[in-house]
Amino acid sequence: MAINKNHLIRRINSAAKKEPADLVFKNGKIIDVFSGECLSGDVAVTDGMIVGIGSYDGKEVIDARGKYISPALIDAHVHIESSLLTPGAFSDVLAAHGVTAAITDPHEIANVLGTSGIKFMLDRAKESSIDLYVMLPSSVPATSFEHNGAVLDAADLEPLFQEPNVIGLAEVMDFPAVLNAESKMTDKLVMTQKHSWRIDGHAAGLDARGVNVYKAAGIRTDHECVTIKEAQDRLSRGLYVMIRQGTVAKDLPQLIPLVNTRNSRRFLFCTDDKYPDDLIQEGSVDHNVRMAIAAGLDPIDCIRIASLNAAECYGFHEKGAVAPGYEANLLLLSDLEHFSIAQVYAHGKLIAENGCTLKKHTGSSVKAAEHPLILPTLDPAQLSIPLKASHLAHVIEIIPNSLVTHDRIEKVPAKNNAFVYTEGHDYLKLAVIERHRGLGMIGLGIVKGFGMTSGAIATTIAHDSHNLVAAGSCDTDIITAAHYLKEIGGGMVVANKGKIMAELALPVAGLMTDMPANEVAEALKKLRAAASLLGISNAFNPFLTLSFLSLPVIPDLKLTDTGLFDVRTFRHIHVSVD
Repeated sequence: MAINKNHLIRRINSAAKKEPADLVFKNGKIIDVFSGECLSGDVAVTDGMIVGIGSYDGKEVIDARGKYISPALIDAHVHIESSLLTPGAFSDVLAAHGVTAAITDPHEIANVLGTSGIKFMLDRAKESSIDLYVMLPSSVPATSFEHNGAVLDAADLEPLFQEPNVIGLAEVMDFPAVLNAESKMTDKLVMTQKHSWRIDGHAAGLDARGVNVYKAAGIRTDHECVTIKEAQDRLSRGLYVMIRQGTVAKDLPQLIPLVNTRNSRRFLFCTDDKYPDDLIQEGSVDHNVRMAIAAGLDPIDCIRIASLNAAECYGFHEKGAVAPGYEANLLLLSDLEHFSIAQVYAHGKLIAENGCTLKKHTGSSVKAAEHPLILPTLDPAQLSIPLKASHLAHVIEIIPNSLVTHDRIEKVPAKNNAFVYTEGHDYLKLAVIERHRGLGMIGLGIVKGFGMTSGAIATTIAHDSHNLVAAGSCDTDIITAAHYLKEIGGGMVVANKGKIMAELALPVAGLMTDMPANEVAEALKKLRAAASLLGISNAFNPFLTLSFLSLPVIPDLKLTDTGLFDVRTFRHIHVSVD
């Protein structure tokens, strides 16, 4: 943080007790993330910075009444677009849960709108009640095996480093491009290292040899670990391991047993992708902290992972601790074991209390990032999946609450040598329809695990190219859902018997809405209720699960607008098997 001479003098004078501090917290138990202990003493704040711990007088005094004074939290990796909220409304939710900084990757909107989408997010971030930092998207498009709305090369990204809150390069998803030292990828890596050393990874499914390649390329983090072995490979090669607990990907229970006093400084907490209803009810990385404490980890270790570790990983030298020279981003905790947050302070200002943000975002004058859906007029013939006489097919099997899928070769129901939904068999038609350029591309596949017995669900959130993705038991309902999404400018819908049962319009690039979080959460509740009437289980989020079935960088089998994609071999394959 830049500082002028007068501010520096004020801080020094306050620290030396030559003049009273602006704000002093008294009678609290201070969580020291350096020593792992609790301290007694006052916390003095001037100009939004902590200037001393000890005995201080202040112009304003807050009696902590025995509460714990903790550093505020940092979400180490999140896509704001996945909250369906614009940055202002998103920050309100995080503030209520003790998160005063987040490292964000706007590659969702960038894959739709390119640099104008990134600029939209940067403009909206200025309205935020917390500090939002942007890592520039490294993979627009995510791969060359699908069609998205934009292509961003190093020359397109580099001017954005002039923005003060742009701090590095976001998750490098295209491992083959790194492995083969492809020119466009190495240009981005070199370009970033001219401006920043911060490069995030996306090492889904990589073994130790692949991690070697990533680390040699300058990549410092990974949030895609799903097993202890994967996390160990990354730790031993110097990467920070982000433990993710989002709406679909819930990796904390599997990974937290690895964390101990010897290695805890190399872990971070993140959410990656989390819906607003889950953010409101569970929280952000405060939920990770509570889960880790419940799993037996020391509470101060958990707080350190969510604060100081993240700050040090990203070079935020004034964040992450309750100590002189650090920003007064503080939590007052009424209970440490349950991590109960009573108050949240950002830069010395109270921004949330008892789970409520004090000053909520009320909308924006910044023009919304609209992007019309360009879809073909669909008919059932375009959705036909031909099969060989054996009726054997590659089937995408979802794993509830995971981004990973299985590739199953199974005999599926058929009529006239084409796949057909049949009652009593958990096989649905899956379609990804290109929506950006009017190319008319439609990828088709078969998915199992939803449990749907009628109707269709569809969304224009389809990671990472964000075409339209739909799953259903009935071609006409898939078509009904797709055409309705075109009418409302994108979003999520549930259709059954030719009618729309529930909807959420997302007119900002087909990804977000300016509605407040509680209204979006209510709309999602209605969508989930409608989906359950179609037979879909409540054990996982069907829309977020659906939206990741088109992401061709996470194993094993995915679907893009150009067809079925085997992530293990990085090539397209036929649905039908001999």
